[in-house]
Amino acid sequence: MAEPYSILVGLEVHVQLLTRTKLFCGCSTKFGLPPNTATCPVCLGMPGSMPVMNRKAFDLAVKAAIALNCDIAGFTKWDRKNYYYPDLPKNYQISQYDLPFSSEGYLEILTDSGTKRIGLIRAHLEEDAGKSMHDESGRGGDTKVDLNRTGTPLVEIVSKPEIHTAEEARAYLEELRLMLRELGISDCEMQEGSLRCDANVNVLIPQPDGSIIATGIVEVKNLNSIRSVERSIRYEAIRQYEEFQETHERFVPGQKETRGWNDVTGQTVVQRKKEDAADYRYFPEPDLVPVTVSANRVAEIRAAMGELPAQQRARLQQAPYSLSAYDADVIAAQGRKTVAYFETVATSSNDPKSASNWVTNDVLASLKDLKLEIEDFPVSAEYLGGLIREMNKIGLNKQRAREVYAEMITTKSDAPTAIAKLGFKTVTDESQLLEIIRTAITNNPKAVGDYKKGKVKAADAIKGAVMKETKGMARMETVQTLLIQELDKIEL
Repeated sequence: MAEPYSILVGLEVHVQLLTRTKLFCGCSTKFGLPPNTATCPVCLGMPGSMPVMNRKAFDLAVKAAIALNCDIAGFTKWDRKNYYYPDLPKNYQISQYDLPFSSEGYLEILTDSGTKRIGLIRAHLEEDAGKSMHDESGRGGDTKVDLNRTGTPLVEIVSKPEIHTAEEARAYLEELRLMLRELGISDCEMQEGSLRCDANVNVLIPQPDGSIIATGIVEVKNLNSIRSVERSIRYEAIRQYEEFQETHERFVPGQKETRGWNDVTGQTVVQRKKEDAADYRYFPEPDLVPVTVSANRVAEIRAAMGELPAQQRARLQQAPYSLSAYDADVIAAQGRKTVAYFETVATSSNDPKSASNWVTNDVLASLKDLKLEIEDFPVSAEYLGGLIREMNKIGLNKQRAREVYAEMITTKSDAPTAIAKLGFKTVTDESQLLEIIRTAITNNPKAVGDYKKGKVKAADAIKGAVMKETKGMARMETVQTLLIQELDKIEL
């Protein structure tokens, strides 16, 4: 049943860039250092200290913007965004306001209805604030402040309100995270705070007279996982609709507020009324010069990026691999190294479909069980391709092939060595196979009778007996052909 409203969602994603030092000083960005040990006069905003831009951070941000199809500005400047937080020692944040380094991009996502393009308003650079650590026990303990994160380089990616479901928001974040990781822009570890997301949510409610009322935009914060983003959007849309139903006679359109997400209760709670740009009193940062970016520099960064996940998905669906959209998505979602592994298996085996089945089903499951990355997997792509070749050459069935695969993982051997060690001998002699088939027919008179009465499936019982006798080491296609020939000769 369709909802009596439609949802508008815009996401603001803060991504910590993969640099060793902060945006405007030489302090470390390493996660997990003792509190307040990665600070200096610059990131603490001490009088007389002067910031210097981190070139690596700027280049990573430009790379992200190019991948997001943004227009790159040839001239950009820094601004001071003024506000008070206990963990913001300068009482302002160096950010970008009216002249960001990039704008007007898009990210394509996969939905149940196909590919959808989500527009981006801008991507800009800014420094992070510190972190307040509150007493969660309820005993009224002190709030502690860790300033290690102050000054960490962030790129803020702001989408247009073109996301209409919680599922689309999830797809957007998963695609963005995959792309940023693959390009080496960020590790995107949400549990470490290197990818954070705020969701701006409101709903459009059709009225009997044909008009549409929009509820005020609510910015939802404290979203520390993609699942939290998805859940909060669903909750907030229902909450806004129900609130409108209760108060529509007193409804004031356009009111904005910030709400926090409580992942335990599954609810949002009011934090404050939403600020406007004027409340931040932006003005140009006097201690930093503007930055110019040449077309040649943009071209250099673009050329060095390599293939993006969306491009990999499209390529895997074309010859010579011709994978389904689903299989291509599963493989591409694992990253470039897994794509390269699959391609080697497919080329080595000359059987892309079997290569896809083995990688998406068996290899990914083994990596999860063994807690390994693909580059550390004991079965090389060439060895797995060799196993598929053996299956196709000698008729090794999937059950026996999985036993060989397990042996290859344990011993790090190739397929022929593992097959020999397990003592598997394929029955390829047709005369020997015919003898086994005829014995199975003799021993299964009921199945023979049922088959002759038109119950084609009855032959499976005889075929099972043959495969049991051969210990699964006969080519299934050969068994099937010879069995049907023998059965069709029988007259009842």
